[in-house]
Amino acid sequence: MNSMKIGDKGTQVMEIQSLLKKIGYDPGPIDGIFGKKTEEAVKQFQKDNGLIPDGIIGKNTYKAMEPLLLGYDQYTIKQGDTIYEIAKKYYSSVKKIMTANPGLNPYNLQIGQQIIVPYSIDVVDTDINYTYEVMKRDIEGLKVRYPFLEVGIGGKSVLGRNLYYIRLGKGPNKVFYNGSHHSLEWITSVLLMKFIENFSKAYVDNTKIGDYSPRDIWEESSIYIMPMVNPDGIELVLNGLHKDNPYYNQLIEWNKGSTDFSKNWQANNRGVDLNHNYDALWEKSKEAEKEYGVFGPGPTRYSGPYPESEPESKAVADFTRNLDFRLVIAYHTQGKVIYWNFQNLASQEAKTIGQLFSKMSGYALDETYGIASYAGYKDWFIDKYRKPGYTIEVGKGTNPLPIEQFDEIYADNENVLLVASIV
Repeated sequence: MNSMKIGDKGTQVMEIQSLLKKIGYDPGPIDGIFGKKTEEAVKQFQKDNGLIPDGIIGKNTYKAMEPLLLGYDQYTIKQGDTIYEIAKKYYSSVKKIMTANPGLNPYNLQIGQQIIVPYSIDVVDTDINYTYEVMKRDIEGLKVRYPFLEVGIGGKSVLGRNLYYIRLGKGPNKVFYNGSHHSLEWITSVLLMKFIENFSKAYVDNTKIGDYSPRDIWEESSIYIMPMVNPDGIELVLNGLHKDNPYYNQLIEWNKGSTDFSKNWQANNRGVDLNHNYDALWEKSKEAEKEYGVFGPGPTRYSGPYPESEPESKAVADFTRNLDFRLVIAYHTQGKVIYWNFQNLASQEAKTIGQLFSKMSGYALDETYGIASYAGYKDWFIDKYRKPGYTIEVGKGTNPLPIEQFDEIYADNENVLLVASIV
């Protein structure tokens, strides 16, 4: 990584500010601007960790911060160590250490043995711009803390980024949740990642979330989650267009000559709107493009040259074809609305479940119209399988929704995510 110092800006600075705040320092507002207050907090962290307090995040400072960003450290057992003492030293708990080290005998520690020690802090941050790199590290951190999680790759994006999936549970009732088909809607990735963390934590502690027991759900259901369907688009929105992007010139052209992708870019790296690229009246979506002033690749509404032309939509469809899902939810923003039907093919049962979700979240149950009625993931699922499929539009406002809305969005949707797996 490049060093970070006063005057620097960006998503990496935001991550460091969030971490410093989380571990008890005051970097000022978490705004991605490396100012005087952030520099002071970095200096204090360096002093406390035996580093040169220059206020610059160079190789050594980052090395000290990295385990904290991942949420765990590796520890080598020394003479006289006990699990209790190690837990105390790291502000962790015996239960956390035992969970991260299956098969470890706490009464027979071997000198020189390496163990994983999770920190007491959460892994998934909910106050920063959530990039692909942050998600990737969070998945690694969660998998180490909770080795019982199944982590896999459902496909790759245009630029070769992994479309990760995480599985919670081992039961026969399979459901699938995905987020961020649209790149401005990246807050839905945070929603799903935070749900994975909270579910895993409650599973280990054998506690309930509201009225629901993750231990019971684990036995009954398998929840498959693909938190970020469009990582390349999110990179454009949050980190901007870089010169090494093989589509550099085309992207500027498709974005009407602008290099600013942060306010309007919903598509993937080829200018295709992934949620208009599924084989569910795709031709109608194509026909409707002209009405919306869409004449080729661009920020939104372009359906692509043919259904599943994009590696991301094809990966999601293949993933769905390979597993017999009872129900699916595609998360989007914004409007606080739940879409449940496609061409009147959804069953009464699907509507009843939708009404339950509506009651739990406070979101309105509705049906789409115009170009939004065709070629979406939920449309395709209902069309092909005649099973309950939903698009849930979280939050309210202009995309991208500010991360400050996260707590409300999470509170509205946690019960939906739980009950959808057992309904």
